[in-house]
Amino acid sequence: MQSNPDLEAPDPVRVSTFKQGITDSLPIVIGYLPIAFAFGLSAVKLGFTPAESLLFSILIYAGASQFVITALLSAGMSLWISALTVMAMDVRHVLYGPSLRNRLVGKLNGKKTALWAFGLTDEVFAAATAKLIRDKRSWSENWMCGIALSSWLSWVSGTAVGALFGNGPLENFPAIEAALGFMLPALFLSFLLAAFKRQQSMVFVASLAGALGGLLFWSIPAAIGCGLAAGCLAALLQRPQSPSATEITSDEH
Repeated sequence: MQSNPDLEAPDPVRVSTFKQGITDSLPIVIGYLPIAFAFGLSAVKLGFTPAESLLFSILIYAGASQFVITALLSAGMSLWISALTVMAMDVRHVLYGPSLRNRLVGKLNGKKTALWAFGLTDEVFAAATAKLIRDKRSWSENWMCGIALSSWLSWVSGTAVGALFGNGPLENFPAIEAALGFMLPALFLSFLLAAFKRQQSMVFVASLAGALGGLLFWSIPAAIGCGLAAGCLAALLQRPQSPSATEITSDEH
């Protein structure tokens, strides 16, 4: 009896492309545009020029931290204090690269890595982690460059439009401006829920408790640090769950 080669050959691994990265970035792009627009408006209202507002988004590209640093600088805070505050808020980004690298196998391209590493925001990191959880083999640096570049361009474009509007149409609609500011955490929460697993419950609760404690007793930068510390400690203390009897039986068959 002749065997069917189509049944014996394994399915080829479909590596995600740059174009697919652009497509997968659409949820981030849709979320970034109104928030960046709100930042451009806010920065101009605080006394910065449209060019300065745009430069914040091009170089810093740090979401909520941009709102904080413009508010601090406009209030007369020194540049060093403002920079240290933003660094404390964004210290979590130091962990994003190593976290992704531990999930990857093989050598990375230096130039491509530098490109997508610059664009490794909370939302891009969450999207990359979710993709690695779903199918590690389909992840690629081209895909990462596509999603990171599209997200960055949307943030810069939204800022440019908001800065040009200045104190324009949204001045009489404070509710809409407040809603725009909520879209960034809402977008990140959607990616968090997409990658969430039941065995991570203890880490999630510990991170949330640490962040709330830091916010209540200290400040927002302290809340971020406390949340990170509590989550990391919970992950270290959490014992790996042994596979159930049902899972072992199914593996044997």
